Amino acid sequence: MSNVSDFIALDVETANADFASICSIGLVHFRAGEVFKSLTILVDPEDEFDPVNIGIHGIRPADVVGKPTMARVFPVIGAALQDAAIVHHSPFDRTALARAASKYGTGGLPCTWLDSLQVARRTWDGFRNDGGYGLANLARAFGINFKHHDAAEDARAAGLIFLKAIQESGVTLQQWADELGYESTAISAPRQAKRQYPGRHAQCGDPVGPLAGERIVFTGSLQITRTEAAARAASAGCDVMDAVSKKTTILVVGDQDLSLTRGREKSSKHRKAEELIAKGHPIKIVKETDFIAMIG
Repeated sequence: MSNVSDFIALDVETANADFASICSIGLVHFRAGEVFKSLTILVDPEDEFDPVNIGIHGIRPADVVGKPTMARVFPVIGAALQDAAIVHHSPFDRTALARAASKYGTGGLPCTWLDSLQVARRTWDGFRNDGGYGLANLARAFGINFKHHDAAEDARAAGLIFLKAIQESGVTLQQWADELGYESTAISAPRQAKRQYPGRHAQCGDPVGPLAGERIVFTGSLQITRTEAAARAASAGCDVMDAVSKKTTILVVGDQDLSLTRGREKSSKHRKAEELIAKGHPIKIVKETDFIAMIG
């Protein structure tokens, strides 16, 4: 990927907490530092829509009737993204595409991934204690107007933030790709957490881990022990907390718990996370399988 100058920003939305349930993909091509063209693809996830997700992005089952599934979308976007640099904000998008590829047996996308959230953390120190490195907070700080949770709009904002980082850091796209880029959704071996918060499972994450800055909480019955889950999350950079709060960014729910929540009582952590999401807090509800895929 030598002499890279252009890139494609990407964002996805999902129908429910299963990352494979992609219902929208936004692609924005940046050329010579400007938006060249933009595309939104509505996708039939062949899955149920959770009201929480509908409340976030506004996409309903009726909107995707007759739309292509990811089995049809992957070959098309795969050809378009061949050897491209893909900028995305946080690991959720690349993980969702990997999970969808596994679901349909299509194989991953042949491109180099570059997380603008990691780039932002290395470019600006001040946001960790001033709203965090979420897309909305960074866009607000830099005067970027966009419609949050519209896939193409989120992709455009991520691309503009990445360009801002290039401008302020003096580090080129190629240099960022050489430092942070990777060829697949697999991440490098996680590092051991160096510090711990007081609490049963709470601990600080590795400050240079790929998920550094995320604040994660676990709920429900997991296939691995809660201790192991906390250790792996911390090694990947997450600050592990014992309770859901406004500072939480990820709630991991056991796969079985998620599949049984309809018609049954959700855990108090799950309910609190949904209440905070409804109030505008950017918390991702993730099932255990997707959490494992995300941290590698």
